[in-house]
Amino acid sequence: MSKKVAVVLADHFEDVEFTGPVDALKEAGHEVVVIGAEKGTELVGKQEEAKVNVDRSIDETSATDYDALLIPGGFSPDLLREDDRFVSFVEEFEMSKKPIFSICHGPQLMINAKIVKGRKMTGYKSIRIDLENAGVDFKDEEVVVDDNFISSRQPDDIPAFNREIVAKLA
Repeated sequence: MSKKVAVVLADHFEDVEFTGPVDALKEAGHEVVVIGAEKGTELVGKQEEAKVNVDRSIDETSATDYDALLIPGGFSPDLLREDDRFVSFVEEFEMSKKPIFSICHGPQLMINAKIVKGRKMTGYKSIRIDLENAGVDFKDEEVVVDDNFISSRQPDDIPAFNREIVAKLA
């Protein structure tokens, strides 16, 4: 059964951490909706290999419209966590216990939403201390599944990440 997955995104996202999981989700038959600050804006990955148009503004959507959330890494999560609208959007997914998929720096947005304490997660090595200070039981593994959270460290982990996120939505 097809699911609807929200992807929160700002400029300077890690290109393959968007394209890899999104391609896997679409191949599995799921609908992917890019949520950004302004509908219709073109966002560019930090490698400038991926250009993505924002499908919906954060102001015109709600977690109730989706079955899961994907947070790609790069600089995007750091930019998004400055915006309370995106922080609240992430909080809504956790309150509903909907799946949240994060890779690389993606957990930065989850830290600001204050939803990671007591959870098992991974992320890029430079945010390990941030995650531990937020109360995460950090695992240096290619993919970590903890109930509705699925997290991975870096682009090399995308195959394992994709396998788990697709399985979670099956």
